[in-house]
Amino acid sequence: MAILDRFLERGVRRGVLEVLRPDGSLRRFGTPQEGFPQVRIRFTDKSGERRILRDPRLGAAEAYMDGQLVVEEGDIMALIELLRGNKPWDRGGTFDEISPLKKVGAKALTLIDGINRAASAKANIAHHYDVGNDLYRLFLDTEHMQYSCAYWPSENITLEQAQSAKLAHIAAKLALEPGQKVLDIGCGWGGMAIYLAKNCGVSVKGITLSEEQLALARTRAAEAGVADRVDFELIDYRDLAARGDKFDRIVSVGMFEHVGQAQFGRFFRDCANLLTDDGVMLMHTIGRMGSPGSTDAFTRKYIFPGGYIPALSETLVASEKVRLIATDIETLRLHYALTLREWYKRCVANRDAIVALMDERFYRMWIFYLAGATAAFESGGMCNYQIQYTRSRHALPLTRDYLAEAEKQLPGE
Repeated sequence: MAILDRFLERGVRRGVLEVLRPDGSLRRFGTPQEGFPQVRIRFTDKSGERRILRDPRLGAAEAYMDGQLVVEEGDIMALIELLRGNKPWDRGGTFDEISPLKKVGAKALTLIDGINRAASAKANIAHHYDVGNDLYRLFLDTEHMQYSCAYWPSENITLEQAQSAKLAHIAAKLALEPGQKVLDIGCGWGGMAIYLAKNCGVSVKGITLSEEQLALARTRAAEAGVADRVDFELIDYRDLAARGDKFDRIVSVGMFEHVGQAQFGRFFRDCANLLTDDGVMLMHTIGRMGSPGSTDAFTRKYIFPGGYIPALSETLVASEKVRLIATDIETLRLHYALTLREWYKRCVANRDAIVALMDERFYRMWIFYLAGATAAFESGGMCNYQIQYTRSRHALPLTRDYLAEAEKQLPGE
């Protein structure tokens, strides 16, 4: 198809992409270059190409999910890496070139999705997290079940070690003291709450909107012997704030992405109200390295309905309005890419088990999601932010030296 060929001629210069069409014709794009893969794809019918032309990311995903696009040499990770890597964000590249009108429409839809009222928030979370704990056990780290970016002091460690290092890194930033009350917003399967209760002498309240996560978190806390210090509840953070509870520390890992752009102000206002006057909050979130954007159609439809990846600028603007002081900001540039590659490898190794649990189409959708996310962190505009907040300028030591000292004392990698 001539239109797609022109797109690929411009988009694939380094590395090689071969495209085999239903009529038997073969086109080759790019030139071999070290560090860039060689991939061959085959279209099983013409409608697969048309889907991609209508919406490159959603169309490619659905064509791959439905078997209209087959990767014959390499894999879906290599294909997306090739396309993304030829247009790195750092050098001004954009992966999905859409018209200004479509950009306006996408931003409007993102804003509407982001209204994210409590009723829809629970349904949105269930869409992704209540697909079954057995699926997540097949690719997450075995000790903590952390479905968020790990922390890699070295690339030569295991996923399990990197997730333990992440928990220690965050615990150090919380500047914890024994006896304090900690709130974990979006507690997942309880890994963070259990770690803090076991190692820091604090009591933790973990909240989630996923019934699957809640049940397993309670079981895991009992197995870890900390059920008397950890309380998990199925509740929205907005409803918890309305009860008037107060906490010495708040931690939120991988949850802010689900809040929705329209709810940023409400989220920070509630966090400020939940925090004691001398409290500390640590928020870990996927972020955009550039300006505010919109949620792509594939992610909105299949992965995180109602979700939105925030830019640092809009995050700080929202938190400044309630006088939360950003006392420390760290940008994790490649840590999630390393994490996602480990998840992808484990999913591929457990393909048969995932297909048996779900089906073939789900498996293809899932690895497309992981591959696309990996490329977004390796050459797209995605990163992770860890932002530490306080309500008082006196709440933390004068210098950052305490962070490294505390981290050394905690079990990590």
